[in-house]
Amino acid sequence: MKCKSVEELQQFVDEAKIYAKFGKVADYIPALGKANPNDLSVAIYYPDGTVVYAGDSKRKVTLQSISKIISLALVLMERGEKDVFEKVGMEPTGDPFNSIAKLEETAPVKPLNPMINAGALVVTHLIRGNSPEERIHKLLAFVKSLTGNPNITYSEEVAKSEFNTAYLNRSLCYFLKQHGIIAENVEEVLDVYTKQCAIEMTCLDLARIGLVFAMDGVDPLTSKRIMPLRIARICKTFMVTCGMYNASGEFAIKVGIPAKSGVSGGILGAVPGRFGIGIFGPALDEKGNSITGIKLLELLSEKYSLSMF
Repeated sequence: MKCKSVEELQQFVDEAKIYAKFGKVADYIPALGKANPNDLSVAIYYPDGTVVYAGDSKRKVTLQSISKIISLALVLMERGEKDVFEKVGMEPTGDPFNSIAKLEETAPVKPLNPMINAGALVVTHLIRGNSPEERIHKLLAFVKSLTGNPNITYSEEVAKSEFNTAYLNRSLCYFLKQHGIIAENVEEVLDVYTKQCAIEMTCLDLARIGLVFAMDGVDPLTSKRIMPLRIARICKTFMVTCGMYNASGEFAIKVGIPAKSGVSGGILGAVPGRFGIGIFGPALDEKGNSITGIKLLELLSEKYSLSMF
């Protein structure tokens, strides 16, 4: 079964929107605090090129932590599994995404996975390039290939806002540098990372990325392989085990698809072999996930039997 009409999808959006009153926008990042918590948009991208969407499909929103799965795919292609997983682990965590606690408890020091901030900062550090500009350009080129959209860029306003308030991420970087996991200027890591998080796109672009992951790294619209099969599967595994912060287990039970969220309210979903989903709903729950986006996915999963389990 699949969602066949805008009207049908809009009904689910209207039902999920009611839950916005229980969430709040990420106002600890000033630029994100301007979002309307009642906004909710969704796009579903099918392998035959059909797109069904509801809400404001032209609204651009920044990726935030969704970018972690994209940078991971890029770095795995550039450096290989051995080099990457020597510096960052593969285990989920019950701690918040920005926690420093597990770093202090682990010996030798190593972030538990690439989806928490500490691990994502290490992955960004591993992007090859001679300057922050070259590295963010390389990541943007990869994003453009995933979306088929040559106009993708990042929001300078959001990047600057995040860079200027990245006190905890600076702490994580300095801790990792102290233990030899990061070996470059901390400000340069944060320059790339905050611009990475500020990459912006519509929910249609996001759904197109989800489709590539759903089809194991191949863009079915062009028949081009964007990433190797194994890397696509590694990324989807992390999306299942760690993609929804420390609510990933509950999400796996209630929705059951590989997904990655961000504090802008975005969710990237990949239904294996079937389609990609892109959602933006800025009202967040206490774990940092879109409260309306998760409700919408629960409704869709129940209606169309999306769970892979």
